[in-house]
Amino acid sequence: MKKFLLILAIFIAGVFVASQIAAVMLEPEPIGPAVAPEPSAYSDAVVQVYGADVWGVRGRFAIHTWIATKAENARSYTIYQVVSWGLRRRGSAVDISQGMPDRYWFRSPPLLLHEVKGEAARALVERVDEAVNAYPYDKEYTMWPGPNSNSFIEWIALEVPELGLKLPAKAIGKNWMQDMHPELTAGTQ
Repeated sequence: MKKFLLILAIFIAGVFVASQIAAVMLEPEPIGPAVAPEPSAYSDAVVQVYGADVWGVRGRFAIHTWIATKAENARSYTIYQVVSWGLRRRGSAVDISQGMPDRYWFRSPPLLLHEVKGEAARALVERVDEAVNAYPYDKEYTMWPGPNSNSFIEWIALEVPELGLKLPAKAIGKNWMQDMHPELTAGTQ
């Protein structure tokens, strides 16, 4: 029996490692180090999606994601994210703030995962805001399987398909949204 359990454990570990390697090989590459155009120097519209490793050892496997928009001629970015402590403090996990979006997340440098600028971003700014305000899980937060910060960004990606966003494998919880709302993904696969 011990030998069987050992073989089973090795098999499960091998499957896990193989799936992680495949996921990393298939995931979209980050654009690079996060750099948000300074609003005073860049007047055009911007939509950016960021990710940063979560705190501690979990950061090797998972990221926190957020999205930022800047309307044409706006003086600051609007940053949208879901955080668990917002639910406890304000009664909503959705956090909307103004500022520069390319900031560290608990000592983890942000990576720019997706970006749309200029004419293409102009129409997306309002659509992203509408999707945020329609988010149906603002009173819930579960680290795994979701809803969490990545489920929230996936909701926006599904509601605004012209954004063209595909979250990386480390965005744990993104599939939770697809599982909960298969009607939103029916024509995208």
